[in-house]
Amino acid sequence: MHTEEIEYTIDGESFTGYLAYDDSIEGKRPAIILVHEWWGMNDFTREEAERLAAEGFTAFALDMYGTNIGADNPTDAAALMNKTLQTEGAPLKRFQAALDLVNQHETVETGEVAAQGYCFGGAVSLTMARLGLPLKGVVSFHGALQTDVKVQPGDIKAQLQVYTGGDDDMIPAQDVANFVIEMQTAGARFDLISYPGAKHGFTNPAATGRGEKFGIPLAYNEEAANDAYEGAVAFYNKIFHI
Repeated sequence: MHTEEIEYTIDGESFTGYLAYDDSIEGKRPAIILVHEWWGMNDFTREEAERLAAEGFTAFALDMYGTNIGADNPTDAAALMNKTLQTEGAPLKRFQAALDLVNQHETVETGEVAAQGYCFGGAVSLTMARLGLPLKGVVSFHGALQTDVKVQPGDIKAQLQVYTGGDDDMIPAQDVANFVIEMQTAGARFDLISYPGAKHGFTNPAATGRGEKFGIPLAYNEEAANDAYEGAVAFYNKIFHI
């Protein structure tokens, strides 16, 4: 397994992503861009990139906040997330930089790229699909579903998979219902899977501890996490015709 940190610059600011791929595989392959939770780039995101690399993809965990910028508490995490979202054009510019980097990598079949995000990263990934970026697929794990983007029929080129928790206080049932209406109206190809009893952050083993420490409704759900991961890999194998 080849792994490396890649530093790149956007508008004079330094960002550091994490690249992983199986160097025993010859030739080019599809790529998955991973977008981290509101905590920022961390070991969980890197480990998820390595899991996807072991499945035969080139995986690149992008950096939405900047080199060595992250949070270990909800107050700082919210501030970093909101600063990124409120900086005009920042999410698109930072995602596009990663997309360009991945498409140019020697192991990647240009144009065969999907995005996968967690919480904040899930919302970012879905926004990129709404904006019509040339992605084959987008997977959102417990990502926010609301948006300010006005989607027109035909705008969304990617196929979508959304995994959400049935007991997620941060993504209520009305948001899920509104998303379904939005996607159907837009003519998007999408699947939405809701796990009964699963709370926000259900894919991250650190979620339960963080929820208890900070008094916020987060919890890891091993069954849902495993099912969502397996579903995502099957989805990639289908859209990339593997």
